[in-house]
Amino acid sequence: MKDLTRDDLTAVIQPRPQESHKGTFGRAVLVGGNATYGGAIIMSTEATVRTGTGLVSVITAKHNHSALHARLPEAMVLDWTLTRAVSELLGTATVLLIGPGLGLDSHSQQLLQLVLQQQTSTQWLVIDGSAITLFAQSDSHLNYPEHIVFTPHQMEWQRLSGLKLTHQTIDNNQAAQKKLGATIVLKSHRTEIYTTNEQYRNPLGTPAMATGGMGDTLAGMITGFLAQFPDKEAAICAAVYLHSQIGEELGKKRYVVLPTEISQQIPRFMKLAENINKKTKGK
Repeated sequence: MKDLTRDDLTAVIQPRPQESHKGTFGRAVLVGGNATYGGAIIMSTEATVRTGTGLVSVITAKHNHSALHARLPEAMVLDWTLTRAVSELLGTATVLLIGPGLGLDSHSQQLLQLVLQQQTSTQWLVIDGSAITLFAQSDSHLNYPEHIVFTPHQMEWQRLSGLKLTHQTIDNNQAAQKKLGATIVLKSHRTEIYTTNEQYRNPLGTPAMATGGMGDTLAGMITGFLAQFPDKEAAICAAVYLHSQIGEELGKKRYVVLPTEISQQIPRFMKLAENINKKTKGK
């Protein structure tokens, strides 16, 4: 298993081309946030926006629209009960994210099925939170598993893979990944990434990050990186590393690091990585 390093981040964060526009940096469509858990999809959206994704749209319960607009005027929003409009919006995405705050009711299940059915061969899909549990409980089929990323914590991974916590070894996790065919970002105090051909371990992280919403933020960062950067496996690794890198740095002076604090620091840390990239190339 390979340990992620700063090089995995700086290799991905390239200087932006001078001739570019919002369409150059991808379009993300996020689905989640019922009336109870609207904060989850808002935190995912903030992370996606702050990574630099060109256009970000959110399909969520109408209850969340005012809060989302107030916090992130950069994001667009759509009522998730408008089936035809939802279907049309899904088709515009470079990357889809479903799950943060989605809930487990029948409407949430219908939204997951719609996303799985409509995903095209050119779209990437991140499945997080409630959507992982819904998928595990169903007999759903992945049309393009090679373009799907599951981001479970260990209990969600148990539901998805059938592996109890004590059986979640590297070999067993890799075998379960191969059955699914999708990339697995297994969240823990030392997050592991399982792809078809590689295994990665994130050496960073701090107990200061152990608070609600941290996974929602990571899912948004992965979504934003997938929307922008061409090497998708490298993008996933870079997002995972950056998430913990920021958390560790903030944790040096904070007993607790909030997910929204990590999102606020994303552009600055990406700029630092870009500057390191420039210096390296200039040698």
